[in-house]
Amino acid sequence: MGGVGLLLFCGIFLGTAPAQAVTGAVTANATVDGRPVGEDTLLLDPAKTAKISVTVHNGTSDALHVKTIRLAGTALALTFFAYDTALPFDVPAGQSVTRSFVLDLADLDGQATGLLPTELSLLDGERDAIAVIDTTGDVRGSAWSVYGIFGLSVLALTLLAWAGALFALARRRLPANRWQRATRFLPAGIGTGLVAVISLSVLRVIAPSPAAEIPFILGAAAVALALGYLTPHPDDPAPETEPEPGSTTRTTVSTTTTATTPATTPATATLRTTTANVDPEATVRLTRPMPPGGAA
Repeated sequence: MGGVGLLLFCGIFLGTAPAQAVTGAVTANATVDGRPVGEDTLLLDPAKTAKISVTVHNGTSDALHVKTIRLAGTALALTFFAYDTALPFDVPAGQSVTRSFVLDLADLDGQATGLLPTELSLLDGERDAIAVIDTTGDVRGSAWSVYGIFGLSVLALTLLAWAGALFALARRRLPANRWQRATRFLPAGIGTGLVAVISLSVLRVIAPSPAAEIPFILGAAAVALALGYLTPHPDDPAPETEPEPGSTTRTTVSTTTTATTPATTPATATLRTTTANVDPEATVRLTRPMPPGGAA
């Protein structure tokens, strides 16, 4: 869990939002079913086809060649759906060209659901972006899509991370160093932040953009670190429990009795018994006459 969370965390920081256009003199705008892309949330329904119209204005002195138009959705620096449509056309210098096509979104049902950052990109023959239009896609896919299962997997790993940390705390097996105990809780905190981001996305509350991801993940990680840092030292003695009122304490004292070897004398034999922790004055001395003929 720690490696997965750290990888996603680095991807969030390293991922940057693409610019509206790669070169300042090239601009593009698009509509989907007549609605402008980028102003409002873009509805993407797998049960319907989408009619996409793209207009490219070339303000440079060289002609542009557009080969592919890509529609892609990303979250947490991962791409969950991408549709590439081969639609080659040229844009002469100083002119604008509009192209339209119909996109079948049936496969989107098993790829994603909820609010996702979405890009409409124009690519040249080298697969380099000529212009990019950013928007937020409202994907009406299944909860059992790739994105939904990814969220459930992160939830399961987060629960395992919390269970492992709390079990080690209960068994007093956490490291003695406070900072080491804090880092033991860190993966669970990062996982909690990721679960919050994905849940808000699936519930269509907030799209998982870096501005929304970083506060949730950093906040949850900080709380987990604080909890781990404040956990008790594993070598601290457990608190003694006081006896309940009315309860009695029973003490058992064991004694050991030994017998000395009888003394062999001509007239009498002496049998002496000694009890441990007994007053010497209380020692009992028994004598009995020896039978004729000596000791038995």
